[in-house]
Amino acid sequence: MSVESALWIAGVAGEAIVFAVLLYRRAWRTFPFFLAFCAWLFLSDSGAFVVVKYLPKSYGTFYLTQAVIESALEFSVLVEIAWSVLRPIRASLPRRTLPMIILLVFVLAIAVWPISGVHAFSSWPHYQTVVHVQQTAAILRVLLFLLLAGCSQLLAIGWRDRELQIATGLGFYSLVSLFAAMMHMHETSMVQYRQLNQLPVASAVCTFAYWTFAFAQKEAARREFTPQMQNFLLTVAGVARAEREALTASSAQGQRRI
Repeated sequence: MSVESALWIAGVAGEAIVFAVLLYRRAWRTFPFFLAFCAWLFLSDSGAFVVVKYLPKSYGTFYLTQAVIESALEFSVLVEIAWSVLRPIRASLPRRTLPMIILLVFVLAIAVWPISGVHAFSSWPHYQTVVHVQQTAAILRVLLFLLLAGCSQLLAIGWRDRELQIATGLGFYSLVSLFAAMMHMHETSMVQYRQLNQLPVASAVCTFAYWTFAFAQKEAARREFTPQMQNFLLTVAGVARAEREALTASSAQGQRRI
């Protein structure tokens, strides 16, 4: 058995185990999109084997469809993690806080888009947009991990909290994937291409092993924000709400004048 085949089998097995552990821990209650993301990884990678073996000419279409759905789920997971971090004060936040988080992730994606143009499929232009989206999502995952890790004390989260555990796995896999994509620009042979492709798969196997270990442990009780941090977050939310209401009132006055 080749190294590529062994890594692929290990990856699919890891996806199945993580999904089973998530079901056991009833992750759909707090992280439904992450559960859906892991389920999709297992289904799509298993389906890829069938397509490659029995419908090889359809693999291009399958890859594009799989990549679009996976990227959409990844963006949803990022929003879900950010929303979950605010769990201790969600009851006090305005109703439109979640849409604001979605908008913030979207704005960050637009900001990251120009610098995420490392294409592994430069010889196939119709793949470039999809790969560009994937790399944008990868950079966002790394940024989220760095933000949560760097602000863990202020956000009252630690390595035993699910939010940071999910972000750590996503960040590690994303860093390796981005490194492989950059190295693809300097490859000189098919052997190097295949060796570089093994790096993201190997990192995914490590990520699944980490998530299996992390979610097999009982979830730590979520700590409350410090009073200072709680007041700060509520103030930010209140300012954003006041500005939105002011803009709405200004627009209404302008329409009445017209």
